[in-house]
Amino acid sequence: MDGPWLDDAAGRLIRPYSVIGGRTRPTAALDLLSLVMATGTAPQGVLGPEHALALGLCDGPTSVAEIAAHLRLPAVVTKVLLSDLVDCGAVTARAPRFQESPTDRSLLEAVLDGLRRRL
Repeated sequence: MDGPWLDDAAGRLIRPYSVIGGRTRPTAALDLLSLVMATGTAPQGVLGPEHALALGLCDGPTSVAEIAAHLRLPAVVTKVLLSDLVDCGAVTARAPRFQESPTDRSLLEAVLDGLRRRL
């Protein structure tokens, strides 16, 4: 494990919600598929080490889900961290773009066929 709030033997040293001051709602509209990307602008104000880690993962368009996985934090905690970064201008966020139909029927049928073969 790595990062300022992790210890190899003990694991996470503080509760995830302590990182965001107990807040449970992001100020920016983010979902798991939202893509965030660093703007190159230095964040205004003092941000915590978890914010810096999240910002470091935003070099290219990266989904909220991927950032949460890298940070090993719950999605809602990650959304609050990222919305803080959006609010201070350090990252931009956009909703994912789907084609007319967000699901590909042939892909879903192939997955279903594969699952049936395993049973």
